[in-house]
Amino acid sequence: MTATVFYADMHCRSQENSKIAKVARLCDALGLKKIIRKNELTAIKLHFGESGNDTHLNPSLVRQVVDKVAEAGGKPFLTDTSTLYSGSRKNAVDHINTAIEHGFAPSVVRAPVIIADGLYGENDVPVRIKGKHFKEVHIATEIRRAPAMVVLSHFKGHEMAGFGGAIKNLAMGGASVRGKRDQHNTHVQVNADICVGCGKCVKVCPQKALRLADKKSVVDQSRCIGCFECITVCAPKAISIDWATEIGPFMERMTEYAWGVVKGREKRLCYINFLMNVTPDCDCVAWSDAPLVPDLGILASTDPVALDQACFDLVNQAPALNLKDTDTATDKFTARWPHTLGSIQLAYGEDLGMGSRQYRLEKV
Repeated sequence: MTATVFYADMHCRSQENSKIAKVARLCDALGLKKIIRKNELTAIKLHFGESGNDTHLNPSLVRQVVDKVAEAGGKPFLTDTSTLYSGSRKNAVDHINTAIEHGFAPSVVRAPVIIADGLYGENDVPVRIKGKHFKEVHIATEIRRAPAMVVLSHFKGHEMAGFGGAIKNLAMGGASVRGKRDQHNTHVQVNADICVGCGKCVKVCPQKALRLADKKSVVDQSRCIGCFECITVCAPKAISIDWATEIGPFMERMTEYAWGVVKGREKRLCYINFLMNVTPDCDCVAWSDAPLVPDLGILASTDPVALDQACFDLVNQAPALNLKDTDTATDKFTARWPHTLGSIQLAYGEDLGMGSRQYRLEKV
């Protein structure tokens, strides 16, 4: 079945065509009044960005979604979940403070910030699914309990998932800490021949699973929870997983969790992806690298698979920036992260029944 994906490009020569106006038009195209009921608590799921990151979603654009949810009769709140790794969003207090520092204060966006899995990421509810890896997934309580949800995703690269869009935002962002561990479910390994003994991985490991011995990093796999933060900070790339055997199952586990967030309320969720600042890394890192492609637009749909597929296609059709590889037309994200294959989440999401990879772009 072909899904409709609404599309607004980046061209603007008047106030009526500003990005803010385009976000409002996309919300109208989604038909929020059919998704949100009067006086209903409505989650707006987004990523507030790790402290130091500056390519997270712009609060002024998020504000338009808040206003449109309120106009549809809902009571909006902004939400995300605690991180598995250490950083500025590992607990609800630090997470809310980071959100406010990045401009998501109620006085700016007209909505409170509520961390969906509680103070320490422990609050979740079980959801039954029929997946290859899981029969039950652990979804953050307030994300699962919210009757309706608008999912806002900054579409960009990701060192493990290839790219992050609506599916990844649902999966990792919708799970409690326990659910995030379920999805990762692997251990890192250290190549001593490459390790330079800088100790950055030791400093960031939330489980103290890494230590320096003879000026080399050593991992205690009994303590490792597979949060992958050490992989992110390792400049020589001495830390990895067994990509050949692990990346496929990891992507499938992630997609099953996304399905767990959606399951049973498919008609009560809608999605907006922002194809702006398409960086190689997730907003989880405490920096923002140069983008892979120019800004391409803002897209929206009630089908997360179709939406991510459309964004994936637009990125791969766009001129490449900051990519050394010559063959980047098929998958720019794999060109940047050769061990990944982000399209697995699209194919498996369709197999699960979460949506369709077939879509029709409708410009608004």
